[in-house]
Amino acid sequence: MAAGKAGGLKRYHDLNGWLFIAPSILLISIFLVYPILRSLYLSFFSGKGMMMKFAGFGNVVRLSNDPVFLQALTNTITFFVVQVPIMIVLALLLAAVLNNDRLKFIGFFRTAIFLPCVASLVAYSVLFKSMFSVDGVVNQALLALHLTDAPIGWLTEPFWAKVLVILAITWRWTGYNMIFYLAALQNIDRSIYEAARIDGVPAWARFVYITVPMLKPVILFTTIISTIGTIQLFDEVYNLTEGRGSPANATLTLSLYIYNLTFRFMPSFGYAATISYVIVIMVALFSFLQFYAARDRS
Repeated sequence: MAAGKAGGLKRYHDLNGWLFIAPSILLISIFLVYPILRSLYLSFFSGKGMMMKFAGFGNVVRLSNDPVFLQALTNTITFFVVQVPIMIVLALLLAAVLNNDRLKFIGFFRTAIFLPCVASLVAYSVLFKSMFSVDGVVNQALLALHLTDAPIGWLTEPFWAKVLVILAITWRWTGYNMIFYLAALQNIDRSIYEAARIDGVPAWARFVYITVPMLKPVILFTTIISTIGTIQLFDEVYNLTEGRGSPANATLTLSLYIYNLTFRFMPSFGYAATISYVIVIMVALFSFLQFYAARDRS
């Protein structure tokens, strides 16, 4: 009798648990699982709407013969290789400087550096386009300092357009990573630094051999989320180039190319879905390599 009542009570609690998480499971299924499965299904088809036809691995073969895709892939990898290390190192150095409580106006500096990542994306894109236009304040400053003989075409020359995108991403997201480093730095036991200082260890050595190793988990985390964000780069390029990835596709990324294939050019949902899995593979590969490089070799 008691065993039966206990069993019934357990089933009642189990049912309540499933009812409690059912809305979350439903939402995840609708907005995460279904799109993943649907995009995988679409990747085996070409065309659109009623004109879609089975293409097998035709979209995969098309990738290697598509110069625009290869350009977008090259641009995405370039942004990842150049921008992520700059942002991680800069955020770490800023956190180390702003971890000094004796610094005046420390709250102002922390807020000012973090503010861009919560600012309006449209507002900051308009600001950058204005600052880096041919007659913008940046070119005027460079001319006044005699660092260039003519205005730089930040939005019209392929090389400088890439530089502008990297500057925009770095300016927007460095403060976000800095906050993680600040929180981690404030949790390091000060007695470790004091002992090293008493032993005569210079400041640079304390930073390299104490601070950096103790921040290893946070560095790994920020590197991975920065990698994911850069490989999925879309917002900054879309707003700075009005969705074109100009000039001459010099700033076109994989995410922007997917958008154009789906909503701007002749729709090709299957091909766009195939490219989205290229992004998935890249994120998984680079994340694995970062985990492997950061593993505990002891």
